[in-house]
Amino acid sequence: MTPILAHIQTLLIRDLGGMKKEIEAFPNDQQIWEVLPGVVNPAGTLAIHLCGNLKHYVGFVMGGIPYTRDRENEFANRSLSKAEISREIESTIEVLKRAFSSIDSTLLGTIYPERVGGFELNTQQFLLHLCSHFALHLGQAGYLRRILSGSVQSTGPASLAEVALG
Repeated sequence: MTPILAHIQTLLIRDLGGMKKEIEAFPNDQQIWEVLPGVVNPAGTLAIHLCGNLKHYVGFVMGGIPYTRDRENEFANRSLSKAEISREIESTIEVLKRAFSSIDSTLLGTIYPERVGGFELNTQQFLLHLCSHFALHLGQAGYLRRILSGSVQSTGPASLAEVALG
């Protein structure tokens, strides 16, 4: 595996772990589904969406791991418990590990195999986009948890140690 693929894998797995920490830090199952004025997606939805996103774009498209994405349900399903979402995150981590171990590094310089949002993107560029997309939603989940629970405690979701020790 090339260094850039290894770094992207490390970041995505670290951030999945960070999302798991955020979800588990909510005081109860109900709060992961609460929204605030001006906010559309609760933390639970963000977590499910990110798992579906990665299982599809990295696991299925790049790694050949069978998966049928139901993007509509990612945003509609608001019935899972914290424990169920944590298991979905763990499952996604395992999919990423399998997928990254089989990705041919020569794909990085090619066009990503699927049009995304109507665009053709370079594969490396798209993988980096997935990292920043994840970070955006991880931060949103953290702020939602802090505001809804009244806690100012950080879960430390973006540990530099996890990147350095990779």
